[in-house]
Amino acid sequence: MSTVHETAALLPEPAELRSHLSALAILDATIGGDPQFCCYTFDMAWGPGKEAALMENGSGDDFSVVFTPAGVLIRGFDHESEMSPYGTDDEQAWPGVIDQVPAALGPLLDEPAFCDDGINAPRVTACLWRETGDTTWRTGSAIAFPPGSEDPDGSGFLFRLLADRSPEAVQAHFEDYYERPIPLAAVRHVLAGHPLTPAVTAALNPATLSDDALLRGIAAHPEAASYLACDGEFDLARTDPIELIALPNGLPVEAIAGCNAGGTHYLCGPDVPGGPRPVLYTDSEGRASLIAESLAEVVTLAITLPSWHDALAGFRPPALNSDYLQDHPDHPAVRDRLLAALGLPPATERDVLDRLLATAARTVPDGFLPHGPDEEEPSFQPMLEPMVD
Repeated sequence: MSTVHETAALLPEPAELRSHLSALAILDATIGGDPQFCCYTFDMAWGPGKEAALMENGSGDDFSVVFTPAGVLIRGFDHESEMSPYGTDDEQAWPGVIDQVPAALGPLLDEPAFCDDGINAPRVTACLWRETGDTTWRTGSAIAFPPGSEDPDGSGFLFRLLADRSPEAVQAHFEDYYERPIPLAAVRHVLAGHPLTPAVTAALNPATLSDDALLRGIAAHPEAASYLACDGEFDLARTDPIELIALPNGLPVEAIAGCNAGGTHYLCGPDVPGGPRPVLYTDSEGRASLIAESLAEVVTLAITLPSWHDALAGFRPPALNSDYLQDHPDHPAVRDRLLAALGLPPATERDVLDRLLATAARTVPDGFLPHGPDEEEPSFQPMLEPMVD
């Protein structure tokens, strides 16, 4: 028989569990490409001081893992379990399942998201917890599980990818759910905590980050289009560059967007289906820099780090982006919402900053510092400057 008692013995430390759940959400969002069909999500701003990993399989089963300063609470609900509140005579949680939840974590069960209208009990058949400072996962110690089931509380299938966190198990789950092959190497990359790269993202879902799909997604999402045109300084309606340019490496350029300050974004290279093209930015003061390796990456940059110009000027966190965050304190939530809406992987300021600096460093040595069509020497200066102390 598989119950929460067996699951508790297989769970990792809270920090490792959090990283694993975050990776599952990243994999689901990237492989699926459509947030409304994702089973696994991760909300870093569930509430003051709270983060929540959520799973909903679309068939009535779900779980939540809420991380708080007081500890971690895991709540699972198997809608077919005899232990469901809907199956008890008094419509209450099964005896012993939540009776011993510590007072510091108990209120999490009353979250509106975990309770249904018309029933005065949390939606729960399995519950585990671990208070901060504790050394083991806890469960109800006196649960009388109903006989006749190998998985009476649903914990065996609900928490399967929490108990078996191997890349092979995760790969098998997503291949079954999305009904297509998923490269094991890409799954390993994400589970190891490495940031998504265009290559890994394309391996997980080649269609998600195609230029055409992304441009259609932006056009179909007014909030994303408005944000990119204004705060993101990536206005797809501005495709007339101030001046014509050519590249020393001979690659063709195509103006794809502009900004209010008179700058222009160019896609560099031939338009080959499925082939990402680096993005070059030229400003109105005769400076230029590669800023992304693909259209998807530059859109992610514009959404995640609207102050990326300052990064090229040498600014680093915490000064970088601080003024923007002061004026737009809701930016993290807006960032996550827009990336998800466009089918782009989650990203952090650190992720995109590292990629920006690595890409910008290629500008001169790889022949991306532009010149006029009738000139032989670069007429622009590189934008990347030394770091500001």
